[in-house]
Amino acid sequence: MASLWRYAMGSTQTQKEDYGGVEYWSNPERTGWLTKQGEYIKTWRRRWFILKQGKLFWFKESMVNSSSIPRGVIPVGTCLTVKGAEDVLNKQFAFELSTNKETMYFIADSEKEKEEWINSIGRSIVQHSRSVTDSEVVDYQ
Repeated sequence: MASLWRYAMGSTQTQKEDYGGVEYWSNPERTGWLTKQGEYIKTWRRRWFILKQGKLFWFKESMVNSSSIPRGVIPVGTCLTVKGAEDVLNKQFAFELSTNKETMYFIADSEKEKEEWINSIGRSIVQHSRSVTDSEVVDYQ
């Protein structure tokens, strides 16, 4: 998903300025451990996730500060759906996050955690998805 972020931002860099100035280490909307399937090598790895300002960041460690560099980030405004995926993966507490280009899979530690992540990400998708602004309103008269 880091490649999706670089594509969305028109950049091939993976430096801190690529994260849109979001201070992910301070007052996040949601944090917690999830097991994530790798982007290229489809192994499962446990990562610390932070949801803040329409971006879902992940790290190897839970101790995140201003010098921490995310392992990846998903701009949730580009996501179309977030929903349970136990039937797809045949794994308990699994959910998926889909864009028009790809689907990422995650496993929470409990049903409650899964539902809380789905709800938090879902709210963030609605809040940060591109909507029509006043300047884009077309007058058909």
